[in-house]
Amino acid sequence: MSRSIFTRRAWIAGAMAACLAAPAAAQTIGISGVFTAEGRNPDGSSYSGVAVVNEQNGSVQVTWTVGSQTYAGSGVRDGQIVVINWGQAHPVIYVVMANGNLHGTWQNGTALERLTRR
Repeated sequence: MSRSIFTRRAWIAGAMAACLAAPAAAQTIGISGVFTAEGRNPDGSSYSGVAVVNEQNGSVQVTWTVGSQTYAGSGVRDGQIVVINWGQAHPVIYVVMANGNLHGTWQNGTALERLTRR
């Protein structure tokens, strides 16, 4: 197993463990807002941009702007897990952190993304 795959899996496992250990109040954190998006593509290159998240009654819409490209997706929130279908084979899966930021993975776990509240 390559080090980068191990690191991704360890990061995801850590994020999931942090969610389980977080107090129940963290489950009610709203995630609507504007975020700085930073991530790593499946090929290892990095990217950054802006993501706008709109959450209503468990339904979530996200619009990402990275460079001159805009992407949009929608999905659901179940507790601290947010799954966004964005027109690709695999959804983006985020974990809502205690501070309201979102940490996620996409492209079947081969890419990572962090949304930090602005």
